[in-house]
Amino acid sequence: MLADRIILVCIVVLAAVYFYATAQIPTLEIGDPLGPKAFPRLLGAGLLITAVILFFEIRGAARQPREKAASQQRGERRHLWTIAGVTAWTALYYAAFEPLGYMLSTALYLAGLTAYFHRGKQFANGVISVLFALGTYVLFVKIFGVSLATGSPPFSRVSEWLDACVRLAVALARGTPPF
Repeated sequence: MLADRIILVCIVVLAAVYFYATAQIPTLEIGDPLGPKAFPRLLGAGLLITAVILFFEIRGAARQPREKAASQQRGERRHLWTIAGVTAWTALYYAAFEPLGYMLSTALYLAGLTAYFHRGKQFANGVISVLFALGTYVLFVKIFGVSLATGSPPFSRVSEWLDACVRLAVALARGTPPF
C-alpha cells in the first residue's frame, strides 16, 4: 500500500512537471494546428490516466480484510527494494547513454531488467533486448530522422556498423547495388 501511494504521488508530480515542460514548447503560427505539443500532451494524459487507475486500485485494496494487509506489508518491502533497484539501474542507463551510445546502453539496460523480471530465460532476454534496441534505433534514426547518441570510440563503431547494415538491407530491398 505504501509503495503504491509513493508511486501515485510520483506519477502525479511527474505529470505536472511534464505538462509544465510541454507548455514551454514554442508554437508556430503556420503549419500543423496541433504543433509539436500534441504527442507530449498525449503522453501526459496517459500519465494522468495511469494515476487515476492506480488511485482506484489503492482505494479498492484499502477495503480488503486486515489479514491480507499484514501479508501485503511484507511484500511491500520487497517491492520498495525493487523500485529502488530499477531507479538505480535507470540512473546508470542515463549515465551510460552518451558514452556507450543508444544501441549498447539500451540493450544492456533491457538485458538487466529482463534478467531480473524474467528469470531463467537468458536467451529470450538477450534476443528481446538486442532486437528492441535495434528496432527502435532503426525506427527513430532511419525512419523518423531522429539523432540518437552514437557513443564515444570504440563504442561508436556499433552505430557505424549498424548504419552500414541498414544501408545494405535497404539497397538489397530496392534491388540496387549496395556499393
